[in-house]
Amino acid sequence: MADRDQTALIVVDVQYAFADAGYWGRRNNPACEANIAALVTAWRAAGRPLVLVRHDSDEPGSPLRPGHPGNALRPEVEGPHDLLITKQVNSAFHGDPDLAGWLRDRGLGSIAICGITTNHCCETTARVGGNLGFDVQFVADATHTFDRAGPDGVVIAADDLARATAASLHGEFATVVTTENLLRCSASG
Repeated sequence: MADRDQTALIVVDVQYAFADAGYWGRRNNPACEANIAALVTAWRAAGRPLVLVRHDSDEPGSPLRPGHPGNALRPEVEGPHDLLITKQVNSAFHGDPDLAGWLRDRGLGSIAICGITTNHCCETTARVGGNLGFDVQFVADATHTFDRAGPDGVVIAADDLARATAASLHGEFATVVTTENLLRCSASG
């Protein structure tokens, strides 16, 4: 694993809108927010690079639109950070300011990704980060997602989507890790 002092924690879309079960449906991983908070706390305490990402939707009716209460970041991530990326697409690498440039300017070749949702913005950020040559740690238990209907109309459970994301990413685009594993490595690295 990369030196944790040279690893940026990328916290994706931890926003109030995702608490709206009426809009998004059933979610998985009730421990997600506590795991994110533990990672953010550890990164801040160690003075490691912390990047927050906020989805500023331009879709009419989206609860993630700027100016809507759902656009705000949740308390788990409020506080000091090194960079705020805003985006309208899935990957944090396609937001503003330029995440890859910011990381490279600081000599940071390693990232750890957590946030919402597992199989959309977190997975896409991991895939793009891996393709750009970054050492990506995907903290699967510090993400969550929602049940989703497939093109055939069959609903796929959020837990199954999360497992599929982990299987697709691990060893190809990222190393899938747990919060506990990353924190343990952080304490020793």
